[in-house]
Amino acid sequence: MKNSSAFSRDLASSLVVFLVAIPLCLGIAVASGVPVAMGLVSGIIGGLVVGLLAGSPLQVSGPAAGLAVIVFGFVDQYGIALLGPVLLVVGLLQIIAGFLRIGSWFRAISPAVVHGMLAGIGILIILGQVHVLMGSKPAAGGIENVTAFDESVGRLSGASVTNEAVALLVGLIALLAMVCWEKFRPKSLPLVPGALVGVAAATVLTTALDLPIAHVAVPTSLLESISLPTAESFANLVQPGVILATLMIAVIASAETLLSAAAVDRMHDGGRTRFNKELFAQGVGNGLCGLLGALPITGVIVRSSANIQAGARTRISAVLHGLWILGLVALLPDLLEMIPLTALAAVLIVTGWRLISLHHVRHLFEHHGLMPVGIWAVTVAMVVLQDLLVGVALGLALSILEVPYLRRKQAIRHSEVNGEIHVRLRGAVTCKDVPALLNTLEGLPEGRKVSIIGSHLHYIDHTSAETISEWLRRETKSGRTVEIHPPQAARHPRLKPLFERFSAEAA
Repeated sequence: MKNSSAFSRDLASSLVVFLVAIPLCLGIAVASGVPVAMGLVSGIIGGLVVGLLAGSPLQVSGPAAGLAVIVFGFVDQYGIALLGPVLLVVGLLQIIAGFLRIGSWFRAISPAVVHGMLAGIGILIILGQVHVLMGSKPAAGGIENVTAFDESVGRLSGASVTNEAVALLVGLIALLAMVCWEKFRPKSLPLVPGALVGVAAATVLTTALDLPIAHVAVPTSLLESISLPTAESFANLVQPGVILATLMIAVIASAETLLSAAAVDRMHDGGRTRFNKELFAQGVGNGLCGLLGALPITGVIVRSSANIQAGARTRISAVLHGLWILGLVALLPDLLEMIPLTALAAVLIVTGWRLISLHHVRHLFEHHGLMPVGIWAVTVAMVVLQDLLVGVALGLALSILEVPYLRRKQAIRHSEVNGEIHVRLRGAVTCKDVPALLNTLEGLPEGRKVSIIGSHLHYIDHTSAETISEWLRRETKSGRTVEIHPPQAARHPRLKPLFERFSAEAA
C-alpha cells in the first residue's frame, strides 16, 4: 500500500516536472543557438538515464540555462559538429571524477563565485533573448548584443506593422502572462508552472490569429536529429580553445549539479545525495548527449524544486518525466511546432532574471561583509564584459586572496566523549579545507548528538561557513541535536556573529 502511494505521488510529480521541462528544453536550445531537438534529446536523457543512475534521489537533470551562453559561443566559433565530441570528453571527465571521489572539491568553490557566475550568465541570457523577443537574432557576446539593440529596435517600425513588432507583442504577452500567473496564481492550481501558462497564451494567440512570426522547428522524427560524432571532429579536439571550453563545461556543469543537489537536500527529509555517484551519473548522461548530438546537461534546481513541491518520493518521478518528453516528441511533434520562438525568449528572460538573484548578494553581505560581495561583483562584470572563463578564474583568484591566514595551520578533528561526537575546529578553516570538512561532517554516525567546538578557531572564510551552515540546517531538520561552542572572544571579529548564526540554525 505504501509503495502504491509513493508511485502515485511520483506519477503526479512527473507530470508537473514534464510541464516545467518542455518550455525550458526548447528555450535553452534556442538560447544555445542549436536546433530545439537537441534540447529535447537532452531532456529525455536527463530523465531516463541520469534519473535511473543519480546519486540525488529527487534531483531532476536536463539542459541548463547556466550552460546556454557557453554553448552559444562555442557553436558560433567552432560549429555544432564539434559539440558532440566535446561532451563525450566532458562525460568521461565527470565519470573519472566520480570514481576518484572528488565530488566534494567542486563544492569547495566559493558561493560568491558561483552566484556571480550564474548572475553574469543571467544577464547575458537576457541581453541575447531580448533580440529574439523582437524577432531578431542574438549576437555571441554581451557587448555585441548591447550594440545591436539599435538595429533590432529599428526593425520594429515601418510603413505598416512589421513582423518583428508582432513578435515583440506576442513575446510581451507571454512575459506578462508568466509574471501575472506567478503573482496571482489561483490557490486551486498551485503546481501549474508559469512558463507553461506564458507559452500556452502566446501559442493560442499566434495560432488563432495566424500571426506571421517564427515558430519552433521540430523534426518529424527524433531519429532525424541524432548526429553521431565523426572521426574528423575528434581530430579538432586538440585545439587550445576547444580544450579550454571542454574543461570549462566539465567544471561548471559539475559544480552547478552538486550545488543544486545540496540545495535539493535542504528541501526534503528523504535520502541524502551521494555526490560522487551523482557526478558519475552526470558523466554517463553527458557522454550519451555527446554521442547522440545533444546539449550538455546538469542537475537543475527549477525542475528539482518543482519535483519536490509536487510531492515526489523517489527517483521514479524524474525517470517518468523523461518518458513523457519522449512520448510528446514521438507522438505530437506538430503541437510543439505551434509554439512561437518569441514565447520561449520570454521564458528565458524570466529564467535569466532568476539567475541574477540579488537575494544571494544580500545574504553574503549580511553574514560575511563586503569582500564576498566584491568577489561576486567582479565575477559578474568579467563574465558579462569579457567571457565566462575570465570571470570565474578572476573570482576564484580573489576568493583565495580573501584568506588572510593562509600560513596558519588548520585542523579538523572529531572524537567521542561520553556518548557525544565532538568536532573540533582549530586554526584557519578556508575553502581549501572544504573537502576535509565535508568528509568529517558527512561521515559522522547518524542520530548521535554533535558538539561543534571552535574554541581554538582563528578564522573561517565564507565558503567554509556556508558549508557548515548547510550541514547544520540539514541535520537539525532531520532531528539531530547539535551544540555550538564559539571561539574565544579575542579571535577574528567575524567569528562571533557567525557562531551566533550557527547556534540559531542548530536550535
